[in-house]
Amino acid sequence: MHEFCYVGKKLFCEGVAIETLAEKYGTPLYVYSQGTLTRHFQELDGAMAPVEHRVCFAVKSNSNQSVLRTLANLGSGFDIVSGGELQRVIAAGGDARNCVFAGVGKTEAEIEFALRQGVYSFNAESEPELQRINRVAARLKKIAPVAVRVNPNVDAHTHAKITTGTYENKFGIALEHTEGVYARAAKLKHLRLRGLQMHIGSQLTAVAPFEQAVRKVVPLLEKLKVRHRLEFFSIGGGLGIVYQPALASGAAAWWQSAAGKKIMTPRIYAAQLLPLLQPLGLRILMEPGRFISGNSGLLVTRVEFVKRTGKKNFVIVDAAMNDLIRPAFYDAYHEIVPLTQKGGARISSDVVGPICESGDFFCKDRALPKVGEGDYLALLSAGAYGFVMASNYNTRSLAAEVLVNGQRAALVRERQPVAEIWSGEKVAPWL
Repeated sequence: MHEFCYVGKKLFCEGVAIETLAEKYGTPLYVYSQGTLTRHFQELDGAMAPVEHRVCFAVKSNSNQSVLRTLANLGSGFDIVSGGELQRVIAAGGDARNCVFAGVGKTEAEIEFALRQGVYSFNAESEPELQRINRVAARLKKIAPVAVRVNPNVDAHTHAKITTGTYENKFGIALEHTEGVYARAAKLKHLRLRGLQMHIGSQLTAVAPFEQAVRKVVPLLEKLKVRHRLEFFSIGGGLGIVYQPALASGAAAWWQSAAGKKIMTPRIYAAQLLPLLQPLGLRILMEPGRFISGNSGLLVTRVEFVKRTGKKNFVIVDAAMNDLIRPAFYDAYHEIVPLTQKGGARISSDVVGPICESGDFFCKDRALPKVGEGDYLALLSAGAYGFVMASNYNTRSLAAEVLVNGQRAALVRERQPVAEIWSGEKVAPWL
């Protein structure tokens, strides 16, 4: 469920007309719903209540300080993948002691910073990484809490660029090698083996891959938890969301796909996995990102021109692939709707940005209402992997961001001044 809907003919975020935000703050503009963030966190947190657990929001999906503060205030932990993300969490009021540090390439500086901050656990992806963590901890005279990321070799049947749980991927340690890795890691004097972690991919809309992975890992975990006194099992993130049609499904049936087929909900997820997890007697960690933030945000853009050729109707907007790269990068679908509902026949259109790349598009050959210069469009389901993947390509400023809570709205990131883009550059002295 999300809190974007039409009231009369105007698209609202909670109690605020989005058009008023676009007119006040300009476009491109990200708009987030605090109510939706809260509801999605609480849905998952509540579904897993029968076991001791911790929901660790994946900061990589949306790292805006107000988003992180909202979740920290709800008691969320955080899944981080860099020293910078840990600094963000701390600045937003989060607690390093509730953070798990993932990623295949942690530097010594990042490991040292995380140790000094008291991070809950490092999710280690290789033996060289375990050895590095041990060396840094020894230098600091600390004991580093670690979990090994096991790769269960389960195909999540998601997009190739967001699957992580097979042996073709760079992540984790093969299931059959993990027991030996724990035995060798146990001999490293500055490591504490705190848990076991897995993550099989992103945007999963069925529970079967999760269940398959857990079933494969549990026999190993039963051995390791006794031998090494483990305290947690992280089952990763990856819970998917509805992208099509996101708006139509917002108010009533957010768990239904465009074809009307039910997909995974927190309740279904928990019902299938809890019988496998409860007997373990371990704390269960989850690392969702998209599920919490994805449908909590949208990107507003203004129509600059409509260009008609012999074969195409191009709707040229002021947002671009540097603002939201998912369609160009993943061929991802985002529902596109006008901020003011329009009647009349729909026109097959390509919605494209101003960047000088053929890949700069948001949709192709999609039936959309007739729009013209000055109209506003919203790209839905843009709260995850939207602004966080933005760039300054073509020397374009980063977009502004707004958070809405009921009838209140606040600018939570100012639009980047153009001169700031090159403020850190220096001209070579011989030029």
